[in-house]
Amino acid sequence: MSSVSPPHSILFTCDGVSRHFGSLKAVDCVSLVVEAGEILGIGGPNGAGKTTLFDVVTGLTAPTSGRFWFGDREITGLGADTICQAGVARTFQLNAAFDTMTVLENVLVAAHFGRHPRLFSGFRLGRATREAAYAALEFVGMTHKAHAIVRDLPVLDRKLLMIAGAVATNPRMIFLDEPVGGLTAGEIDVVMDLVRKLQKSGITIVLIEHVMRFLLQLSTRVIIMHHGQIIFEGKPEAVPEDQRVVETYLGAGATTRLKRFFRDKQDQQAADA
Repeated sequence: MSSVSPPHSILFTCDGVSRHFGSLKAVDCVSLVVEAGEILGIGGPNGAGKTTLFDVVTGLTAPTSGRFWFGDREITGLGADTICQAGVARTFQLNAAFDTMTVLENVLVAAHFGRHPRLFSGFRLGRATREAAYAALEFVGMTHKAHAIVRDLPVLDRKLLMIAGAVATNPRMIFLDEPVGGLTAGEIDVVMDLVRKLQKSGITIVLIEHVMRFLLQLSTRVIIMHHGQIIFEGKPEAVPEDQRVVETYLGAGATTRLKRFFRDKQDQQAADA
């Protein structure tokens, strides 16, 4: 891939991005593009480098090498706050929040610091900040829990709170790191509907997930990583057909279930036609 700024139809570009920790190549020369409006799903075994890639491109960890752009702006080497204020938000595997504060207070922090650079350390909230916070809570369906203390929230609500915080920064793109880890089947459906809602609102999504039903049903395109490299890129239905993915990640049982899922889906689509 050429080291040039991407065309306007491409929202995010990585060109040869690596992150090494001594001799460990956690991310090893990854190049990819994300088109505006798509949901790009990233899977792979534990230790494949998925979260490290997120850490690098959202400014939490500096790359060892490589460059990346958001739109036509190169953001390589910028801090996490600057990247967020540029329009790239992020959630985490673990429940990242201020546990002793309320749901609303957490989202107010995101809206205050995540939308614009703050030249001074003062914390006076303006009307626009409050409106952004309330709108984000309404978007994820948590206005009724605005004054709940975060430490008392169940796992699903903590996941929704992180997404609300991301939405409050007014992003064009959100990186979701295992948004349904630890959730029940019904709770997974709630987050699935919310991700679709994010996409319909014009937000581009990149997500990491081990729950294959969630990953493959939502994603318009899937990448599988292994040992810091991309070993597969293509349509969701092609994932269980790729022998390398089967051997390094899915295994025989999961592959059989996924093939059955896509056959049933095709049969249903044919019946509806």
